[in-house]
Amino acid sequence: MARKKGRDISGWLVVDKPAGLTSTAVVNKVRWAFGAKKAGHAGTLDPQATGVLAVALGEATKTVPFVTDALKCYVFAVRLGVATTTDDAEGEVIETSSTRPSDEAIRAALDAFRGEIMQVPPQFSAVKVEGERAYALARAGEEMELASRPLWVESLEMTARPDADVVELEMVCGKGGYVRSIARDLGRALGCFGHVTWLRREWSGPFEAADGVTVEEIEELAKTEALDDLLLPLEVGLAELPELRATAEGAARLRNGNPGMVLASDVDWGDEAWASHEGRAVAVGVYKSGELHPSRVFNL
Repeated sequence: MARKKGRDISGWLVVDKPAGLTSTAVVNKVRWAFGAKKAGHAGTLDPQATGVLAVALGEATKTVPFVTDALKCYVFAVRLGVATTTDDAEGEVIETSSTRPSDEAIRAALDAFRGEIMQVPPQFSAVKVEGERAYALARAGEEMELASRPLWVESLEMTARPDADVVELEMVCGKGGYVRSIARDLGRALGCFGHVTWLRREWSGPFEAADGVTVEEIEELAKTEALDDLLLPLEVGLAELPELRATAEGAARLRNGNPGMVLASDVDWGDEAWASHEGRAVAVGVYKSGELHPSRVFNL
C-alpha cells in the first residue's frame, strides 16, 4: 500500500471557522497549507456555524477524543414562531405560531434544559440510521424516529432579547450536543416553535475562538514558517487529563507500548492520565501502582 505523502508535523491549529464552509473543507485546507500527512478535527460545526474548529495534525490526532469530550460553549439565536425541516434557517418552514412568550416564560422554560437531559438529534444530522446518515435519508424525504441520547448541559442562559421574535442564548455543554435540537425543543416547550438563525462556538475545551486563525490567514501563510509558528503543541489537547512525569527508563518503556514508571502524584489508581518526559508527551494511559499502562503512544 502506498504511504500518504506529506510532512510529519504534529500539533493543533485553532481555526475561527467562517459560515459557508463544512468542517471537512476547513480540515482539508489546513492539511494542504501545512503539507501534513494527517489531519482531523475535534467536533463538527454545521456549515453555517462559525467559531472554534480545533484541527489536529499528525500525532495530535491521537488527542482528539479528549478535546471532543471536553465542555464547549455556544452562543446562538433562536427565531421564535417558526419551525423548519432542518431546525435552522436553511430549512423549509413546516409550522408557524403567533404566540410569543415573555422573557420570564423563556427563563423558566430553560430550567428543563440544564443538567443531564435527553435530546433527539435533528432529522438533518450526521447520526447513522441503519448504516445511512440521517441527513441523506431526510433529503430523500424520509422521516425517522431518531433515538434520544443523553447530553450534559452545564449552563444555559438567555443573554438578550433583541425583539419579540428572537432570543439569544449561551450554552455550555458536553459531547454530542445539538444546538438546533435545543432551539426546536425550547420552541415546543414554549408553545411557539423555534429554530436557530445563527450559531457560534466560542470555546471548545482549551481552545478559544479569540485565538483562532481565519481561513484567509491560512491561505496567505500556506507553506511558510509563519504558519508553522501558529501551531500549538500536541500537549494542549491533553489539558483535561492529569500529567505524570515519566522517568527516563519509564519513557523508553512507554514508547514501546509497555507500562512505564512515573513519578508519584495525586492521581488515583485506575485514573486516566498522560505521561511526559523532558517536556514532551510520551503516552496516554491508566495509572496503576506507580506505572502508566499506555493506551496511546506518541511518536514524537
